[in-house]
Amino acid sequence: MKLLCFQARHFGWKSFSKTLDEIGGAQVEDVTICDDLKDCVVVFAHAEIEDESGEERARVFKNTLKHIKWLANKRDYKNVVLHSFAHLGGKNATPAFAQALLVELAERLTSTGYTVKSTPFGYFCEWQIDVHGESLAKVYKQI
Repeated sequence: MKLLCFQARHFGWKSFSKTLDEIGGAQVEDVTICDDLKDCVVVFAHAEIEDESGEERARVFKNTLKHIKWLANKRDYKNVVLHSFAHLGGKNATPAFAQALLVELAERLTSTGYTVKSTPFGYFCEWQIDVHGESLAKVYKQI
């Protein structure tokens, strides 16, 4: 798993174009989604093929969750945006795995008091982002 995370004053997005026709056999619907969140950690996540094995999946999930919470807590943020970003490495996990992992991360974060929004999976998006200036506001992490 590779993560590119930002502490943002604001992150807005709009679906731009569908990139996947199906995920795990299910058709991806044509949608237009606009949304935004203020005072949030924005997580660009790239799941890799190696992350799919049982023990590795558990390790990746646990450490990704810890990293997101750690970064959010540095500013007392309770808002998180998850965005699948398959451009941080070369060996992508299957779309079905990546989507399921992001859904599980969102569920776990929500259950511990975070507000979580996700960009539409299987789409390129337009972004508006206002990131804080210090180094900690822009963190790359390989898990």
